[in-house]
Amino acid sequence: MLTSLKKKDTTGLRKNWFKKNQKQKLETTFFMSFKDKLLSSYIAFEDHLEEDSPLHDLRNEAIKTFEEKGFPTKKEEAWKYTSLNSLLKNDYNIFSNKERNIELKNVRKYFLHEIDTYKIVFVDGVYSSFLSETTHDTLDVCLMSSALNKSKYKPVIEAYFNKVAKSDSLTALNTAFTKEGAYIHIPAHKEVEKPIEIINFSTGNEAAMFLQPRNLIVVGENAHVQIIERHQSLSNNAVLTNSVTEIFAEKRAYVDYYKIQNDVETASLIDNTYISQERDTVCRVHTFAFGGNIVRNNLNYYQNGEHCDSTLKGITILEGKQHIDHNTLVHHIAPNCESHQDYKGLFAESSTGVFNGKIIVEKDAQKTDAFQQNNNILIDDKATINAKPQLEIFADDVKCSHGCTIGQFDEDALFYLRSRGIGLKEARALLMYAFANTVLESVKIPELKVRINKLIANKIGVSLGFEL
Repeated sequence: MLTSLKKKDTTGLRKNWFKKNQKQKLETTFFMSFKDKLLSSYIAFEDHLEEDSPLHDLRNEAIKTFEEKGFPTKKEEAWKYTSLNSLLKNDYNIFSNKERNIELKNVRKYFLHEIDTYKIVFVDGVYSSFLSETTHDTLDVCLMSSALNKSKYKPVIEAYFNKVAKSDSLTALNTAFTKEGAYIHIPAHKEVEKPIEIINFSTGNEAAMFLQPRNLIVVGENAHVQIIERHQSLSNNAVLTNSVTEIFAEKRAYVDYYKIQNDVETASLIDNTYISQERDTVCRVHTFAFGGNIVRNNLNYYQNGEHCDSTLKGITILEGKQHIDHNTLVHHIAPNCESHQDYKGLFAESSTGVFNGKIIVEKDAQKTDAFQQNNNILIDDKATINAKPQLEIFADDVKCSHGCTIGQFDEDALFYLRSRGIGLKEARALLMYAFANTVLESVKIPELKVRINKLIANKIGVSLGFEL
C-alpha cells in the first residue's frame, strides 16, 4: 500500500517495487480501476521529483487521503445527484510531458481577442509559450511550476498554497499530482490594467486524457484584478479535467472571476474553486455553463473578515444528455458581511441540472445579509433539475433568504409575443434571453458580455434580432 511508503527511508524499496510490478501493471492496465492506476502512477510521478521538494510531505498526505476516500459516489449527500461512474471507465493517459504545437488561427476564437489580455495557456497540461503572454513587470502572471521550484516564490507558496483548499478526495488527488497551472500574484495597491486569461486546451492526441491543473491566485491589499478561465477540448476524444483553484483576497482587494464552460460533449470537468476573503473585500464569480458531458462546479467562499462582499452568479443552458452540477458554499465567519447567489438554468431534451447551495452563518457573524436564488425552466418533458438550497444559521441578528423555482415557459407571455406576430421559436428565445439576462447585468468586461450574449444566442439557436 502507498500509505506505508515513505520516500526518505524507503526510496530503494519504492523503486524496486515499481520496477518489479511495471510489467504486470502494463499487462493489467485495462482491467485496473482508474483509482489503482492513479495510485501506481503516483509512485512514478514522485520518483521524478526532488527529494527535498517543499511539497513532499503535502503530496504524500494528499495521496493517502485519496487512497482512503477514493472517488466520490452518490452515497455521499453532496454527490447524491451526480455519478462519475461513466467517466471512470475510460483508460486515461495521466501524463503528458511534450509541448503540443497548435496554430493560433485554430484556437483564436476561444480567446477574448477583442481586447488585449495577459494569457496563460496550457495544451494537454503543458505550458504553451507560443500562445501565452505572461509578465513579471510589477506583478506575476506566470506558471505554477516556476513558483514551486524557484526560491523567490517560496514565501508566497509557503503562506498560501493549499491553505484554503479542503481535503476532499478530488482536491487531494489534485494536490498529490500538482505540477502545472497558473500562478498569479498581484501586489498591494496594484490595479491590473487588462484582464488575465487562463485557458486549458486538450488536443485529442491521446485517446483519453486526464488533466489536473492547479491555480494559485493571490491578490494583495487594495489590489484589483479580472480573470477569465476556460477549459476547451479540440477533438471528440474523451477528456476529464480535475481542476483546483485557490484565490486569496487580502484587505480591500477586488476580484472579478469568470468561468466559461462551453466544451464538447466528450469533455468532462470537475472544477474546485476555493476563495479566502479578508475584510472589506469584493469577490465575484460568474459561471457560464453551456456545454460539456458531466460538469461539477464546487465553489467555496470563506469570509474571514468584516464587510466582505461575495457574489456567485451562473447561467446554465443544456441540451441532449448533458449534466451540470453547481455545488456552492458561502461560509460567513465574521460579522457585517453579505453574499449574493443567483443561478439561472434552462434545460432542454434529456439534460440534467443540479443546484446544491449552502450558506453557513457562524455565531459571531452577526449582521450578515445573505441571499440565495435558483430559478430553472424545463423546456422539454424529459429534462430534470435537482435543487437543494440550504441555510445553516447560528447567529440571531441576520437577514438571510433563499428561494428556488422550477417551471416551464409563461404561457401568457408566450401568447402575448405570438399575438404580436413573433414566431414560436423566436418568442421562446426572447423569453429565455430575458430569463437569463439578470445574471449578465453584473458582467464588468463589456467585450466578455458581448461574447456571452452570442453564446446564449447560439445555444438558443436563433438570432435575437439585434446586434449583440
